[in-house]
Amino acid sequence: MSDTRPGGVARRRLLQGAIAAPAALAVPGLVGSAGAGSAAAAPVVPPTPAGFDPDSPRFALAVLPDTQYLFDEDRSDPEPLATTFRYLTEQRGLANVAFMTHLGDITEHGTQDEIDLADQTFEALDGVVPFSVLAGNHDIRSNTNDQRGDSPYLRAFGPSRFAGSETFGGSSPDGYNSFHVIRAAGREWLVLALDWRVSDAGLAWARGVVDAHSELPAIVTTHDLAYADQDGAASLSSNGRRLWDGLIRAKDQIFLALGGHYWPPGRTALTNDAGHDVHVHITNYQDRYYGGAGMIRLYQFDLVRNTIDVETFAPWFLMRESGERPPLGSEVIELTGDVDRFSLPVDFAARFAGFAPEAKPPSRPPTRVVGRDTVAYWRFDTLGLRGRVDEGMAVADGAVAQDLTRKGNDLVVRRLHSSAPDLLTRSLDHHDGAPAHASLRFDGGQSPNRGAILEAVANAPINSEKFLGGYTIEVFLKLPEPFEGNHAWMGIFSWQGRAGDAGKTAGYSPLEPTCSLNLSPERFLQYVLYPHVEDASPTSWSHALPVGRWFHVAVVNDGWQTVVWVEGSPITRNPKQPAHGIATLGRPFTIGATGWDLGFGQGFYGFLGDVRISKRALVPSEFMTPFE
Repeated sequence: MSDTRPGGVARRRLLQGAIAAPAALAVPGLVGSAGAGSAAAAPVVPPTPAGFDPDSPRFALAVLPDTQYLFDEDRSDPEPLATTFRYLTEQRGLANVAFMTHLGDITEHGTQDEIDLADQTFEALDGVVPFSVLAGNHDIRSNTNDQRGDSPYLRAFGPSRFAGSETFGGSSPDGYNSFHVIRAAGREWLVLALDWRVSDAGLAWARGVVDAHSELPAIVTTHDLAYADQDGAASLSSNGRRLWDGLIRAKDQIFLALGGHYWPPGRTALTNDAGHDVHVHITNYQDRYYGGAGMIRLYQFDLVRNTIDVETFAPWFLMRESGERPPLGSEVIELTGDVDRFSLPVDFAARFAGFAPEAKPPSRPPTRVVGRDTVAYWRFDTLGLRGRVDEGMAVADGAVAQDLTRKGNDLVVRRLHSSAPDLLTRSLDHHDGAPAHASLRFDGGQSPNRGAILEAVANAPINSEKFLGGYTIEVFLKLPEPFEGNHAWMGIFSWQGRAGDAGKTAGYSPLEPTCSLNLSPERFLQYVLYPHVEDASPTSWSHALPVGRWFHVAVVNDGWQTVVWVEGSPITRNPKQPAHGIATLGRPFTIGATGWDLGFGQGFYGFLGDVRISKRALVPSEFMTPFE
């Protein structure tokens, strides 16, 4: 693979910087266009990268395998590794690099001269990027285990090297096994760096470390762990099997195990005693051009997407202009095979639940949700809808969901088209940030039309409220998985009444309601509004909503324009045209369907949680689930 594309370095910096920073800030020398009123375009000078952010939900773990051919008697060349370390220090803030771990075989023979040169090279990371180093069979006497005693390796890379490190937690009495505790993504993670041949005493020490940090997800690093066939399918080596049986399989905290030593690289997933996956990876490129050239692998943890993205590249080649790279170097700038560049889906909350269950926000009483600007608030636990909340229990026609503002906007349940009782049921399922830990499950649909609604009582003030000073309408919703049947254009909430009766002529049809939130056939949210003042029908469109996931949706109007927010994020297609108020007609506000010509077709299909309406524009930090 020859990389002759212009701006190869910028591309890599953009890829890495995108983990924690806007792409424009990650590309040196980016030129911006002149803004409105600017006299001329001017270069955008990238700011100095911020330091590592331990609270960002995205961070990177750098993995460095066998560098032994770069430290080989008078054949040594530390420059590739020095360049890798410069890259890591530069990218510490942009890529949010939390830690680097070396997998052993730093040197070829473990001599004093080789170790001294490696020691000097690693000084670039001291106090800048936290790291761990473990001994491979080429760094010490290979016929010994971690009870071997003194060695040049131990003097350079033993406990005294890391005593001042912010992450260093301690070492085994022999000094050849160590652990680090890193803080990233708002939590602590345990990294074990184990000798290439751990003794029984070393294994007992490692088990004790894991037990002493019983709530921390853990990563095991060692030198000899697994080998792979030419297709990248990995199997435990004999030493790896010993580590598996003596440590990893019984400790559910260990979710990732990394080794070098063998090539080609490979990976597999093993099942531990708790029935969970442990990802086992081999990383070693010493057989590649220039002994691997200090190639690194970045494990990019993304706790928002529940994914670990892995990529492998050589900064020594990457950070040189294409004309300055040796031809063979251009072929290994970046490795893109299935074992070198891949993504691991990991539901972190579920995977870590057995030893560190995620604390869910408790339910909140209505007094903490209702403010002075709250017009109406409905919830579907026992506080808002009387009766037990048993999963799947039908909600009867005539049941009342109380307006917890006590302003008289109660909702009454009504089924459409003689629908069956199980078309509206209670559920304990809810958005993690919802005040009430309950919801309603609607099973509406087409062919035939069916559904259920909750509509405001006839004299409810909400039916005629105009909201001329602005408003915020919030709802929690989830689409079922699987999403079965035809539910195109189903309604989530609406005000009953025809737009034509409000004197509106500019919209799609005079028969549609004056305000509604709907779902398109592609699962796009559609907010349709006929304002009280303008003869217009400004409409907002979201992206496609994934199924099986709760979302908080907020429709926010500041008295002039409307913006729809999903999970605290503004959608793209919000209209710029003025929109003052809502052209309500005194007909009921409705949850669970959108009417047409004063009637209803299909009802909503999915889950709906708390609904709140406020008479001013709220900011995300004021939503029912606050977003910063």
